[in-house]
Amino acid sequence: MRWGPLCQFLWLWSYLSYTQAVPIQKVQDDTKTLIKTIITRINDISHTFVSSKQKVTGLDFIPGLHPGLSLSQMDQTLAIYQQILTSLPSQNVVQISNDLENLQDLLHLLATFRSCPPSQTNEVETLESLNGVLEASLYSTEVVALSRLQESLQDMLKQLDLNPGC
Repeated sequence: MRWGPLCQFLWLWSYLSYTQAVPIQKVQDDTKTLIKTIITRINDISHTFVSSKQKVTGLDFIPGLHPGLSLSQMDQTLAIYQQILTSLPSQNVVQISNDLENLQDLLHLLATFRSCPPSQTNEVETLESLNGVLEASLYSTEVVALSRLQESLQDMLKQLDLNPGC
């Protein structure tokens, strides 16, 4: 009998038995840190601030402020912003778009820890509205999207302190 593979298995098994799962508090802290990082990135891009209460004609598909979001609603909101930002040709938003993808992954992990059902991010019909708007007013779309995203992220940060539901 060969003892090498058996010893390796036993060594690996003993190592795995001592590892611990990532605590939910660590994931929540990482999520908050990433949100703060994204907000800082948005602040670093010098744009005029547009309040979510202001109506901008033709850009109604960009989500505004929705207090009291659940984890799945946060995920859906981020999916819309992700779709908008990836459609913008601006290099300013590439890193923010990547950060949003990572933030969605952290929210999925939080939802898993809380035994939430998998969120069903619907394919958003934003792109149909977005294509015409991008041709007409690229800069305005970027300004409004980043301003509203920043407000939504600040609200999500507050909601995470209140332990939102599924």
